[in-house]
Amino acid sequence: MSNIRKAIPEDAASLAALAERTFRETFGSSNTAQDMDQHCSQTYSVQIQKREILHPNIDTFVCEFENELIAFAQLFWQEAPSCVQAIKPVEIRRFYLDSAWHGQGIADALMNQVLEHVTSKHADQIWLGVWEHNPKAQRFYQKMGFLEVGDHVFQLGSDPQRDLILSRKVQIHDQSATK
Repeated sequence: MSNIRKAIPEDAASLAALAERTFRETFGSSNTAQDMDQHCSQTYSVQIQKREILHPNIDTFVCEFENELIAFAQLFWQEAPSCVQAIKPVEIRRFYLDSAWHGQGIADALMNQVLEHVTSKHADQIWLGVWEHNPKAQRFYQKMGFLEVGDHVFQLGSDPQRDLILSRKVQIHDQSATK
């Protein structure tokens, strides 16, 4: 059975390795080695992961199985693009699962944990960017209730790529109904 929890600084090295590996698995065959190397070196170092784990506006969740990280999600609490109508938005900046674990319900469980967390933090919209050439991820996010609301540029090394922006309302629990 896998375990989903908030990341701690001691996870930084394992998280950096998982993040780079899953990013390369997902996008390596569709991009140049130079662009992949540049992006990974600027995004997934141990120091960067540790800094992000400790950052007050970033929540990192990891999923582990037998003390090995197999999936992760990183939430960034910041302003959203204008196509996301929100008072308190949160972005899923990263959401990756080791390919060996695809199709086993891990991604659903991780997304449900993320949604539960952002609900408890009173977010009203959760949004993300997904590459226009990644239909598998698009189908997953649509299954989880995300709808396309716009697009933006994702800079991968020297290559400006088009990401679709997907968003969904966060389920707000009516506290008065339980009183």
